[in-house]
Amino acid sequence: MRNKSAPQLSPVPPLSPGPDRSSLLTALGERVRTLRAKKGVTRKVLALASGVSERHLANLELGVGNASVLVLAQIAQALGSPLVDLVTEEANATPERMLLNALLDGRTDAQLAQARQLLAVLFKRAAQSGMAAPGPLAALSAPQRRIALVGLRGAGKSTLGQMLADELHLPFVELNREIERVAGCSLDEIQGLLGQAAYRRYERRALDEVVAQYPEAVIATPGGMVSDPATYQILLSECFTVWLQAPPLEHMQRVVKQGDLRPMAGNKEAMEDLERILQSRAPMYGKADARLDTSGLAVGEAFGRLLGLVQVRRANF
Repeated sequence: MRNKSAPQLSPVPPLSPGPDRSSLLTALGERVRTLRAKKGVTRKVLALASGVSERHLANLELGVGNASVLVLAQIAQALGSPLVDLVTEEANATPERMLLNALLDGRTDAQLAQARQLLAVLFKRAAQSGMAAPGPLAALSAPQRRIALVGLRGAGKSTLGQMLADELHLPFVELNREIERVAGCSLDEIQGLLGQAAYRRYERRALDEVVAQYPEAVIATPGGMVSDPATYQILLSECFTVWLQAPPLEHMQRVVKQGDLRPMAGNKEAMEDLERILQSRAPMYGKADARLDTSGLAVGEAFGRLLGLVQVRRANF
């Protein structure tokens, strides 16, 4: 017998092929493209890793491909991201929200409750003092003696980092080499055989070990570290960070000059991919403590400016 007290739900009509459906597919395609750029993965590499054809991926990113949930799950897995990142606005979260989520991820309910209470007190004090937002909390943190350089490949992190370490008589750490040491194989082997998720685990472990081993050092970081907010949060917390900036064309020219085309080898859309990668990562790079535009600068001039930034920082602590 039908339960008359039960609420009756009206059937929802299917989406028409008009603007609503089109906007959903366009938004989905943009999220896939943005997440791929953040990870620094070309469409060709993603197609191989996910088992989804490159043509299907292209249609999906253009907003004309209607992918099944299983296909989206394959793409998310290949990118080392949860499926929800492709289908919610979380993929477009601001850097601050991403870093905060990373900081809270994996905490116990008791720890989350404590964090919520502290934030409530912080924001309440800000409201009472008439501030639009809480003031900087840098005074609560001990000054960091580690210096980390962030940015895309070709930014000069290795060259300038080694020069800075020599000038300051500090150890120089190339985090890529530490990742290879931890993994026991080359970066290409990690990416090709083990995938993005494994690479990110080795990257996190390598950074943890470097922080534990070196109270002072100059660290050159991988360009894609900002793709993992949890790992990047550790870097921001433990180091004075400097973003080495340059236009996409200059990055590409430097990389070609070095003879290193990863991950652009064989990709005729290399510049377009590089521009999108830089655009998608710029907000997270921008969370660094300082930034240095090396566009058109000779190595000596760029080093002089970097040294000046670091000396000002040290003089203030």
